[in-house]
Order: sequence, then structure tokens, then C-alpha cells
Amino acid sequence: MKPIAECFLYGFIDTAYLHNRSCTDLTAVLCDNGVDLLQFRAKGLELGRVAQLAEEIKSVTDRFGVPLVINDYPRFAAQIGAAYCHLGQEDLALNEVADADPKTFAPTAGYQLGVSTHSPAQAARAISFGAAYLGVGPVYATETKPTAKAVTLEYVRWASKNVPIPWFAIGGISLSNLDQVLGAGANRICVVSGILNAPDPARACKSFKERLTSAY
Repeated sequence: MKPIAECFLYGFIDTAYLHNRSCTDLTAVLCDNGVDLLQFRAKGLELGRVAQLAEEIKSVTDRFGVPLVINDYPRFAAQIGAAYCHLGQEDLALNEVADADPKTFAPTAGYQLGVSTHSPAQAARAISFGAAYLGVGPVYATETKPTAKAVTLEYVRWASKNVPIPWFAIGGISLSNLDQVLGAGANRICVVSGILNAPDPARACKSFKERLTSAY
């Protein structure tokens, strides 16, 4: 498995964007075309189905040597041996994590923690908590998080100068605005709809990865 420091293109299997495609088939397409890290996100799905799909997806990511991230569900991440669990600020506040049972969280549970952040204060708190990586965004308005306020490139610029751990710019990033994001100091990105809604997800993956590779 790639260490997080060597991961640059962060892809997603989001059940809201499957468009009648198989989770495992789509996972293979993304892993085979440049995704370095893959998150499984299943908002609103019945828990048994989430667990089933997580195991099926992990069987594919393991075959490609791509680390799997489970969104929202630390218990499932631990059960299937996922490399990471990702938490959003709105899903589980860090002080609630710390005040609950730290032993159920990374690294003692066998996975590491990724955290979505929308401000320098949130980034600092996540780092102090021991996050392995941060999400920095949403950089632009995005249909994936329609109620979230864009943090703009200013937060990306701040992160490039102040965040000492790996971080990924996220939110509304497309091939048309990628140069702006890279120019603000990002060298790792998360892409959801820009790949999953593309007419050809494999080609989209390759294009994002080629642009990232040429930038670093």
C-alpha cells in the first residue's frame, strides 16, 4: 500500500454518484487509472449494506494496492482493516471523538484518521488530535456538499504554508480550474463529481493524474 505521503489523487466511490454502475467495477476503473487513495462514502444507506459494500470495495482496492478510506464509520473501518477512516466536522466533532473513547480511533484501531477542515482553526485542532491527513475545502461551491460555504483559494494558500502533514484540496475541483488550485500551493487533490460524473471516468482519472504529475 502506498504511504499517504505518496498519494496525490484521492478518488471516491460515492453511492450518490453511481448512476447504476457497480461499486466494484467502478472501483477497479479508478484504481487502474491513477487514483492513489480511495474513499467509500455512502450517506443514508442502511448500515448492513454499507458494511457489505465496504468489504466488496476493499477486495478490489487490495488487489490494486490502493489504500481504502471509510467515510463516517470507524467501526466498519476497523472491522475490514481499512487503512483510513475519514470524519467530517459535521459528522463527529473532534472534541466528541476525544471525549468518547480514544481507543476506538486511530492508530490503536488499526487505521489512521483523515479529517475534513474548513478553516485554520479546524486544521490546527485536527493536527493536534493526530490526523494522518486533512481535507482542505470546499475550495469551490460543489453539488457534493451543496450547503457548504466555499473556503476559496485563500485557505489553500494558508494550508500550503502552514500544514505540516499531507493535505488534499477538495470541493468543485475540475480540469478547468485545477491549474488555479495547484498555483495556490496544492499538490494533492480530492475529486468526486469531476470523475464520477465524467462521461469517461477512466479518462478523467488519467487526465487529473497527468496534470498532478506534471506539477510535481
